[in-house]
This record gives sequence, structure tokens and C-alpha cells, in this order.
Amino acid sequence: MNRLLPLLIGAIGILLLATLMLVILPAWQLRSSEPPEQLQPYTHEQLLGRQQYVANGCIYCHSQQPRATGQTLFDSARGWGRASTPADYFYDTPHLLGTMRTGPDLLNVGARMKSRDWHLTHLYQPRAIFDWSIMPSYPYMFDVKDEPAEDDVVVRLPAEFQPPGGRVVVATQEALHLVDYLLSLDRTYPVAKEELEKRDRGYDRRPETASNDGIAG
Repeated sequence: MNRLLPLLIGAIGILLLATLMLVILPAWQLRSSEPPEQLQPYTHEQLLGRQQYVANGCIYCHSQQPRATGQTLFDSARGWGRASTPADYFYDTPHLLGTMRTGPDLLNVGARMKSRDWHLTHLYQPRAIFDWSIMPSYPYMFDVKDEPAEDDVVVRLPAEFQPPGGRVVVATQEALHLVDYLLSLDRTYPVAKEELEKRDRGYDRRPETASNDGIAG
């Protein structure tokens, strides 16, 4: 019994320390964060698309957190954007940072790929755009029809991926909402230096020498 008491006290101490370092201090640090002027709240359609992003497992293969040049030059070289800051996620509840990069980072995919037609084609059949892609296709988010209705959005496909018999592929509302969300992912606006200081420096060795691209005065 005498040995159990120190173990219990140590376990409680570790739990309190972890709560302080991982919950209380970060919340205190971010208490003054405000959304950038250029960042707008998600629309109803974009929020529905965000639900589709989660439901279809996009978060398992894509991150939404470009890293700083002090950590790696890879993200910048790929055109994924500046290092993200806390305010970039002001309207994200919960955030969708992701932990895997089987595919590219998507925090700025709306700035890189602005075409709705491109995203619809890519969702229906990624190999129609990149023959080497390992991304799964999502045919259940589309309908195949003999003739499109007046308000249908027809997916543009190369001949080898088009349905037989002259039929067409049209996007469902779920696919359109998902694309609306993807197109809203654009955090390429400049940020204040004070906001940039709030982000986790991670493995930055010399943060003072990191690129100043995207930093407002």
C-alpha cells in the first residue's frame, strides 16, 4: 500500500502536467486569435461538403497543414502554400489537420485547382486525369443517365472513361457540395507576423531565416 500512494500521486501529477501543457496553455495562447479579413465563414453548401469530406475518408489521405520552410522545403516547392497559422482554422470545428499524406496537402487546393469541372472529373475517376493516381474513385457520388436534365451538371470525361451507349455522368448534390468545400480551401492571403508567431515551430531550427513569403507587415 505504501508503494501505491507515490505511484498514484505521480500519475495524477503527470495527468495535470499534460492537461496544463496540451490544453490550458494552448487555449490561453490562442485566446486572442481572430479570423483574417479575407477568411469568410463557410456557406451552408460548403459545410455540407465538409461533411462529405469527412464521411468519404479524405482526411485519412490528405492533410490540411502546410509546413514552414524551416521544417521542410518540400511543401513550398510543391506549391502547397505558406505555413498555416491558428487563425486559418477559425471557422473549422473540428479542424481537419490530418496526419497522413498519401495525397497532397489540401489547405490551398481551392487556389491551386479552381475549376469545378476538374474536381468533378477527379472525384469520379482520378485516372482520367492522372493515369498513375492511386486515389480511389467515387462513382456512387454520381449518376449515369441517358439524357441529362436541364439543371444537371455533366462530368467531362475522356472518351475511354465515358459510359457506353452515349450515356452521360452527372454529379449528385453530394459531389457538388464536396467540390464547393474543396474550392473554399484557400489560405493564400498574407498573415500578420504576430499570428505567424503563434504557430507551432516544430522542428524549425532557425525560424528567423525562414521564408517571409505571405507575411504581412
